[in-house]
Amino acid sequence: MIDTYKTIANRSEGLYKDKGSKFLAFAVPVEGIEEVNLELEQFRKSYFDARHVCYAYMLGVDGEQYRVYDDGEPSGTAGRPILGQIRSFGLSNVLVVVVRYFGGILLGTGGLIVAYKTAAAAALSNARILEKTLDAQISLSFEYPYTNEVMSIIKDCEAQIIDPKYEELCSMSLSIRQSRLNELKERLSKVESVLITNDE
Repeated sequence: MIDTYKTIANRSEGLYKDKGSKFLAFAVPVEGIEEVNLELEQFRKSYFDARHVCYAYMLGVDGEQYRVYDDGEPSGTAGRPILGQIRSFGLSNVLVVVVRYFGGILLGTGGLIVAYKTAAAAALSNARILEKTLDAQISLSFEYPYTNEVMSIIKDCEAQIIDPKYEELCSMSLSIRQSRLNELKERLSKVESVLITNDE
């Protein structure tokens, strides 16, 4: 099961110029479609005077959700080359927007592909890339005398403890890599008094 993916840690920018046209590129880390749409709305407002605001995004651990948009450029000359760069960097959960200010000289389809590809690559090269894990959360409760046993399993499975309460009846939430979730649940279920109350 794949439960890691690479994304960018920060917003970054790149620039490409050709025959008077300027291509301003922006790479933005995003978590879902809603965030993508909010970002795009902002870009359109900020660069309302630009000739084209083209983009591509990829979402999900294996990049199963993606979209390309040429915004009036010849089909396949803007969005696809941008997406190609996201793929060649091996990234997901990222939006790359390239804003074009037209310089008066047509670049032709080959020139446009190079321009959008190079601008997108410049923005992504300036970003810090990090690896993230796809995590799941569960909540559990157990009687206080079993604390050591429970803590030992949590440590073995490398789960993160969230909001623990150590009382007569202890409770906490755990965040764990998706690929280790079943192992954690199985081991905890063997401890007397442990009750897994919910999992997401």
